[in-house]
Parts: sequence; C-alpha cells; structure tokens
Amino acid sequence: MKQFILTPAAGKRLIAKAMLKHPTITAARKKGTFVIIAGTTNGYIAEELLAKIEKKAAFARNRFFRGIIPPPGGPKTKGGRLADQSGFPGDIVIQDGVWQKGKTIFDVVEDLREGDVILKGANALDVENKRAAILIADAKSGTIGAALRVVVGRRVRLIIPVGLEKRVSGGIDSAVALMNEPGGQGPRLMPVPGEVFTELDALALLTGCQAKMVAAGGVCGAEGSVWLAVTGKPSQEKEVERLIKAVAFEPAFSL
Repeated sequence: MKQFILTPAAGKRLIAKAMLKHPTITAARKKGTFVIIAGTTNGYIAEELLAKIEKKAAFARNRFFRGIIPPPGGPKTKGGRLADQSGFPGDIVIQDGVWQKGKTIFDVVEDLREGDVILKGANALDVENKRAAILIADAKSGTIGAALRVVVGRRVRLIIPVGLEKRVSGGIDSAVALMNEPGGQGPRLMPVPGEVFTELDALALLTGCQAKMVAAGGVCGAEGSVWLAVTGKPSQEKEVERLIKAVAFEPAFSL
C-alpha cells in the first residue's frame, strides 16, 4: 500500500487524463455527438480533449463555466454568475470528431440520440453510494434540466466527473429535501442519475489499482486536499506514483 495526497486542482487534472481513456468517451468523440457542459472540472477535460483533436485549439479554461462559488472577498457574482459573461466560450460540442465552436447543450440537445454522451459536473457527492447532485439557480433547472430530458427520454449517456472535495455526509436525498423545501432561500439541489467518476475511478481506470480516501485537508494551498491509500501490484503502484507526480503541481484555479 502506498499513500498520496491530491489537491483539488491536481484531482481535476487526474480526472481529465482518465476521461480521455474512458471507453465510452473514446468511442463518442469519434462518432456521434459528445457534449462537455461548461464547469471548472469539465474545463480540464475539455482542455485535454481539444489538445488531442485540434492541436491549436483556442480554448480558455478559466472562463469555461456558467457559475462559480468564489471565496468571501472574491469575484462578485449573482446566482454564481460573473457580471461579465463575454468570455464564456460555450459548451464543448464534438460531432463526429469535429469541434462545433460556440455551440451549447441547448443548441444540440434535441438532436441527441442513444449512443451520444454528455459530461456534466456536480456540487455534491456521496462517495460510498456513488451518487451526485447539482446546485440549481435557474427556474428551468439550467443545463442539467435540458440534459436529463434526453438522458432519460432517449438513453443518452450521462457521465458526472466530480472531485472528492465535493463529498457530503448523510446522503444526497436528505440534502435535496432540505434545499428544496418551499420557503427556503438560495439555490436548490437536484440529484442526477449517471456514472459518477472521481479521482478513485481515475486511478482504477488508468492503473488497475484500488484507491481509498483515508484522510483530508491541509494548509498553505492544500486546503480541500484528499489523502489516498492505494493498493495494487508493485507495477501498478509505481504507475500511480508516476501519475501523481505528473499532476501534483497543478496550479489552483484562477480567473
């Protein structure tokens, strides 16, 4: 057994690298439609993907979101959105291997069919039961509301890349009941069906090792970090060590 620490930024980069090896995604990015809905974790995935399919892709990861959660004293937002949305590049829509620049999930959702794939990040994660939920500020349930119509109605595949720093206790359903109670203030919370994919899944996919989160936290930039215990064959553990070293110094997200 070996132990490793991952910052949230390093975890996002690790998830992104694993997503490119995910069998569903490797198939969808070549044939059919593959949609990466804007979000900070998905920005890392989009960056890795576009570097593969379009070598000189002009893509700004630091604006690839509709809403963010800044710290006290950070950028001013309304409902999570920046006042200036001019830098938003749209979602990433790949059709038959070609990036459809400027398009969003709303432009293509009615054309999605079984075999197509949507990636959407999350804000709450139940690690043990592999369930996730998304904060909702839009009265029509935003991008996930549009996506779920075809995920359920047409069997479009939904994958939910989400970092372990989003973990919550007590289960998703009790949080949803609390957040959606009439008379409450602030965003609502929507549980979503789909394949939850965390750093633990990334390490399993890329190396064959089994990883377990055993501790968390840190200071001086390691806030939100997770401590992982990893077990596998010596060669697999060595590959984990190589991967962790490759992502360890990923800088924190900045606008």
